[in-house]
Amino acid sequence: MAGGIGSRFWPMSTSSNPKQFHDVLGIGKTLLQLTVERYLPICKEENILIVTNERYKSLVQEQLPNFNEDQILLEPSRKNTAPCIAYACYKIHSKNKEANVIVAPSDHLILKEVEFQKTIEKALANTAKNNCLMTIGIKPSRPDTGYGYIQFEQGDTEIRKVKTFTEKPSLDIAQRFLESGDFYWNSGMFIWSSKSIIAAFETLLPEIGKLFSDLNDCYYTSKEIEEINKIYPICKNISIDYGIMEKASNVEVILADLGWSDLGTWGSLYTHIDKDENKNAIVGTNVLTYDANDNMVLVPDNKLVVIQGLNDYIVVESNDTLLICKKRDEQKIKQFVTEIKSKKGDKFV
Repeated sequence: MAGGIGSRFWPMSTSSNPKQFHDVLGIGKTLLQLTVERYLPICKEENILIVTNERYKSLVQEQLPNFNEDQILLEPSRKNTAPCIAYACYKIHSKNKEANVIVAPSDHLILKEVEFQKTIEKALANTAKNNCLMTIGIKPSRPDTGYGYIQFEQGDTEIRKVKTFTEKPSLDIAQRFLESGDFYWNSGMFIWSSKSIIAAFETLLPEIGKLFSDLNDCYYTSKEIEEINKIYPICKNISIDYGIMEKASNVEVILADLGWSDLGTWGSLYTHIDKDENKNAIVGTNVLTYDANDNMVLVPDNKLVVIQGLNDYIVVESNDTLLICKKRDEQKIKQFVTEIKSKKGDKFV
């Protein structure tokens, strides 16, 4: 899934060039490229599909030049994750009725790649044999209020039955979740057979299921884009979590510790960037700091930036825009973007 805007990563992430197409880690590869590479030991490249907004087609083709047209699924509008996932899974099922599917956001960071591959292979073995919908639960390291949480049944295996989902709890509740040991973070990665997810759509989101099942004869043909463009305006805008995962009775979670982050905010990026002696995480080769600590700084290499006296701030210069914001207030960035759009138009967002 590579169609989101990532507004909490503004000003680097904009509606014309979102964060998944950026080298946010400063390592010479974009998040989209890293995601594809992560799955190559598990899945053949020709079996990887990218679902994105139609305006990002050229960005995908530029960053993944080996991918053909049938591997890039273009959404004419954003309708959240349920239609995005339905499009890909119905298309896959039209070609292979026994397909096993992994759904992966394109903007995650996973540090323990070997452990990740083992986890995915165990999940695939489970979904190949059983009619279940699986997600990967990440062992929480802190009471984070920006993540969703999964409560699971007790047991002695990695794979557990899911009891409840809780989206972005308050700090007090997140702390209780952490202390209980019964909750893991919801990674937003899913594993299932195409048969199982299609059955779930037909039962829980039948209006979406019918739209995409009616196109079975159009997938992998010249009619596909035209027909997709017809159904998206009438397609329900809903997430896969709300539409299916929170309602289905056959949801399971595989518990994992993968060095995972969804890189949803500058603060989450800060935790994964090497720090200097004053705990500043700096991406940019010409940054000088004086009496500055615990900052997240990302600036172009061709800009000289001098920072004095800042503590626990986000400093980002990108797309002719400078953001200076307290790290603890980073959830306000989405609000800033909304206000900038209303006051200044689309130029800066």
